[in-house]
Amino acid sequence: QVHLVESGGGLVQAGGSLRLSCAASGTIFSGNIMGWYRQAPGKQRDLVATITGGGSTNYADSVKGRFTISRDNAENTVYLQMNSLKPEDTAVYYCNYRISRSGYPYWGQGTQVTVSS
Repeated sequence: QVHLVESGGGLVQAGGSLRLSCAASGTIFSGNIMGWYRQAPGKQRDLVATITGGGSTNYADSVKGRFTISRDNAENTVYLQMNSLKPEDTAVYYCNYRISRSGYPYWGQGTQVTVSS
């Protein structure tokens, strides 16, 4: 079992920045993939960014150049630095952990990010 706890959401004006954190605990395997997804009201949950244990990253086109994902393997923590935020970034952001691309996905409880115009 893996338990994920997110923090760092909140309300920010357009153009501002936020940093999300997600700490994983439990049975953690090296080489895992951690990431962030988001879900706006009435919409499906979409990929924001992922990062492998080796540091390879993948971003949604909508956040490239504005968001940066990083991780601290020693602390089993993943971060999402969000800059130049837009109202369309408003969503609940969920942390995700899996041991491989086809592995079972574990989810955090979600943290609300609201960007006002």
